[in-house]
Amino acid sequence: MAFLRLHSPSLPSLHTPTIASSSSSSLSSRSCVSIPTSSARKSSSLSAAISVLRSKSLNLLLSGTLALGLSLAGAVGFAEAKVGVNKPELLPKEYTPVIDVAGFLSDGQEKRLAQEIADIEKDTGFKLRVLAQNYPDTPGLAIKDFWSVDDRTIVFVADPTFGNIINFNVGASIDLDIPRSFWSRLAGKYGNIFYWKEKGEDASIEAAVMAISNCLREPVGPNNCSEVK
Repeated sequence: MAFLRLHSPSLPSLHTPTIASSSSSSLSSRSCVSIPTSSARKSSSLSAAISVLRSKSLNLLLSGTLALGLSLAGAVGFAEAKVGVNKPELLPKEYTPVIDVAGFLSDGQEKRLAQEIADIEKDTGFKLRVLAQNYPDTPGLAIKDFWSVDDRTIVFVADPTFGNIINFNVGASIDLDIPRSFWSRLAGKYGNIFYWKEKGEDASIEAAVMAISNCLREPVGPNNCSEVK
């Protein structure tokens, strides 16, 4: 699963905070300066790396690189980058929140998902968009303008290329309300290769959309989205 934080060019980037300490000429104040531990240095390095990765996340995801995943352990994983894809000719002629260029969904399933997504947006103000693809057969970066992706958008890319079929790019506003662990647990439950191999890609997509719908409708609090329903 690639779980990626959306960086919107219209919004200020998030950076790791820097704490500046005032200098003092006195010996006593100097003696109070603590030496960073190995753990603190590693944490600082990880935070800096994540900040850089976030700024490139959407382009990488939509160009077919389902490569930058943040695990529950906090480690940053890398997969080999593929050549970027931008094929607007694969976009549908009419607007739809569900684009299935891989043929995973029936017409009826697409309509049901589109209606559920419309209800989510009406009730919560958040936008969910679904792209089902088999890299490199994908419109790729062309969906950014097609869907007007912003910081209130969840881009759900269903692509089995790297094993786990469920991949997300989550807008900054959503990331403030929904715990990051939810997306990891969702992908682990419905996106793992055993699930979609047994039940089908369409079942994974539908289950994930309903789980997202349930999560977004929960009141924001310390325990919201603690279960994948």
